[in-house]
Amino acid sequence: MRNKYIENFENAQISEKTIPDFRAGDTLRLAVTIKEGDKTRVQSYEGVCIALSGTGTGKTMTVRKIGANGIGIERIFPIYSDSVTEIKVLRRGRVRRAKLYYLRDLAGKKARIKEIRRK
Repeated sequence: MRNKYIENFENAQISEKTIPDFRAGDTLRLAVTIKEGDKTRVQSYEGVCIALSGTGTGKTMTVRKIGANGIGIERIFPIYSDSVTEIKVLRRGRVRRAKLYYLRDLAGKKARIKEIRRK
């Protein structure tokens, strides 16, 4: 049971931001605002969404990308955070799980996800 005032505040926060429809297995490109000292810049972070968790304003997504030398990098982003300025869905993945943690153990061609073909 949640407090109705908190729920109304969260709904107002959620309605301000437009989020595309995506799920685990989709390849995303995020525009993340980074503050360094007194300067700010926007950096893109592209990877596969391996998990969605939480509800309301506390909803988060775990995005995994392969960095230099084939090392996997995972970051957890709050979806409704001010630091995430844009979310773009690049590919739709065809997966049968809600959490794709098994991708952590796979490398190379084994870690590929089939794409949903649009007609």
